[in-house]
Amino acid sequence: MDDRQRTEIEAAAFRRLVEHLQERTDVQNIDLMELAGFCRNCVSGWYLEAADERGIPLSKDEARKIVYGMPYDDWKAKFQTERS
Repeated sequence: MDDRQRTEIEAAAFRRLVEHLQERTDVQNIDLMELAGFCRNCVSGWYLEAADERGIPLSKDEARKIVYGMPYDDWKAKFQTERS
């Protein structure tokens, strides 16, 4: 496998992860943090950092929209539950 192929595979796996997180709205960020040590906000932060490292302008809200599949405030209103 060459570097281009590796990058393409990594990109496809990342897109699948984001798609999975968008589909599993029943899983709260706090649950992800407690079990996996990262959440949707972490992924959007990593995305933002990667864009910044490459000089690509992207806001925190734009990065979150990419990961959440909608504006963050909309996702919170629709899917975030109170912690028990």
